[in-house]
Amino acid sequence: MTRRIPGRTCAALLAATLAACAGGQRSVDRAAFEHALESYLAEHGDLCLAKYDWPIDISAQDLARGSRDAVQLPVLEQLGVVRSTQTASGAQRYALTAAGQRSYRAREIPARAGAPAHHGDFCAARLSLDQVVGWEFAPQDPQHRHAVVTYTYRVDAASWAQDPRARRVFPAVARVLDGARHAQLRQAFVLGADGWVAQDDPA
Repeated sequence: MTRRIPGRTCAALLAATLAACAGGQRSVDRAAFEHALESYLAEHGDLCLAKYDWPIDISAQDLARGSRDAVQLPVLEQLGVVRSTQTASGAQRYALTAAGQRSYRAREIPARAGAPAHHGDFCAARLSLDQVVGWEFAPQDPQHRHAVVTYTYRVDAASWAQDPRARRVFPAVARVLDGARHAQLRQAFVLGADGWVAQDDPA
């Protein structure tokens, strides 16, 4: 036999549950920081390469000075994620292939001093939380509203990013991939009305 819970009782139970959840997210313990980091990495965990706008042209001058794109894009073409054509001016124009499009993420990159805003980026991997290692508060923060959390991470990398040729021309990406589950990262948080919120600036 099914018993119905009176409406007032159900509402009271729901309110108590929501309050308990909010309290848990605002608490100062491992579970609260795990929740905060999982939320942060779900939105900001892409490891991207600051290759915002495609196609990308490489001029003879770029080749002569060995610019970053002049070194990296030919390797990406070998790996099948970009394709090149020659422009009327003699530059090499690189565009994403269908495989490369799978590594392009729509994301808002706000304008900074001297640089325009962008609406996407080419990304090599995505980070997620492995475990919280610890956290600390500033001595001048007796209410413990600002925390710096140290954590290890997992990596889900694009297949091209794991290729030795890509690792050679993207050494920073290679270091992140090699650090999965043992290298430590730090992220600053501030306690808001709904729980711990990541600060824009890294710790």
